[in-house]
Amino acid sequence: MPPAQRERDALRPSLLADETGDVPGWVLITLMTAGLVVLIWALAGPALAGLFESAIARVSGL
Repeated sequence: MPPAQRERDALRPSLLADETGDVPGWVLITLMTAGLVVLIWALAGPALAGLFESAIARVSGL
């Protein structure tokens, strides 16, 4: 068996044994995304509500 093949075979079990993934990284990404959504919603919410009410008023003729 060539040395490169032996090295790959030696590394394979250790790579397969660690299946935990990057959970803390994904948790951080999820929390940061939620924070950005809340921030954007807080800043743009009143303007979007006004835009929506204006559009409904035009369509309904009120």
